[in-house]
Amino acid sequence: MRKLFLTLFGAVLSFATPVSAQTAQGAAMSKPKILIAYYSYSGNTAAVARAIQAQTGGDLYEIRSDHTYPDAYRPMTEQAKKEIASGFRPAMTGGVIDVTPYDVVFIGSPNWWGTVAPHIHSFLESVNLSGKRVIPFVTHGGGGVQNTTRDLTAACKRCVVEQSGWVGYGAGTAGLADWVAGLKL
Repeated sequence: MRKLFLTLFGAVLSFATPVSAQTAQGAAMSKPKILIAYYSYSGNTAAVARAIQAQTGGDLYEIRSDHTYPDAYRPMTEQAKKEIASGFRPAMTGGVIDVTPYDVVFIGSPNWWGTVAPHIHSFLESVNLSGKRVIPFVTHGGGGVQNTTRDLTAACKRCVVEQSGWVGYGAGTAGLADWVAGLKL
């Protein structure tokens, strides 16, 4: 009788902690895999990307191109304006990153003429972000967010773009830690 009781008690215990509860507990403890992809002309967006990395532990990926711009500010902005108007997409260098393992992808760009840099479009056209949570961050020299988030959302096919991305002046990161904490990653 005692043997039967222990067998039945063991069977009941095996159902007491269902696998789904164990899986949910493990999922709550796991963090999403994070990528921080960015293009930086002057170093401002790179500085913000590194600050986001420090907050999240994500992997950094610099969007690079051999395409050059004049050193002088006014000629550089005029070239960028023409490129944006023409839909120019610079060729990326350094290979295309495999985004498959990432759940969350931060995408950083300077605000150029009210939108993201052409390099961001080159990146978006070379990766598949379907089903990914995409979080924009934008640096600017006085223009604010303007159409950057709207344009990034339109270019990001089948992904979920956060509409409350971070926007900062220059390389400043004031408020960044609170913003990242509010994302509940």
